[in-house]
Amino acid sequence: MPHKPVEVILLSRNSADTGLRIFNSIEHYGLNITRAAFTGGDFPYRYVSAFNCHLFLSSDGADVRKALDLGVAAATILPSKKSNASRRTLKIAFDGDAVLFSDDSERIFKSSGLEVFTQKEQEAAEEPLGGGPFKPFLFALQQIQKAFPDNDVPIRTCLVTARSAPAHERVIRTLRAWDIRIDESLFLGGLEKGEFLKAFDADVFFDDQQSHCASASDHVTTGHVPHGVANE
Repeated sequence: MPHKPVEVILLSRNSADTGLRIFNSIEHYGLNITRAAFTGGDFPYRYVSAFNCHLFLSSDGADVRKALDLGVAAATILPSKKSNASRRTLKIAFDGDAVLFSDDSERIFKSSGLEVFTQKEQEAAEEPLGGGPFKPFLFALQQIQKAFPDNDVPIRTCLVTARSAPAHERVIRTLRAWDIRIDESLFLGGLEKGEFLKAFDADVFFDDQQSHCASASDHVTTGHVPHGVANE
């Protein structure tokens, strides 16, 4: 197991001068952050690829969109009422279409409705879905999980999707084709996601639809992924 499987890197529009105060604060609070980029007011997203980042989080939606354009998983962090308890297991929840998977199926749903969407998904059940912006991040998480004994894994993942049977089959077969395992999968058939995220006790949830993010933020720290047909 690598000594440091996860690294947090600070990307900031502050100048190097004001960055000194930030590093002093990092030291004061005992945070394990040693790398940073201070851009003096310019866009910090330019450095996500250079740092080989798997995930970019920001409160600036424009920077998040630019990071997504670079092929990096990225989300706009929303204000949340969630108070994260101190515990050893990090629980991360993901929406499916336009987040883990491409938005191709969601486009059919938006343009043609549920009946046509369901028919198309049944017809393509054995055809893997395309990867969405968070597929590489999920893959990276699984590599960390594999490095730990099965009974001592510090990360737990969950798929929380509005899909229901029979549209679930293509999702399951896609994850098999990718050789990626999700710890828990919730197929909600359009039910509100908030209570299920609360039951999973998620630390963070990523979704492409702002309405879902707004309701989820009452229960969990939420990242809006401005990707796909819902954000055009």
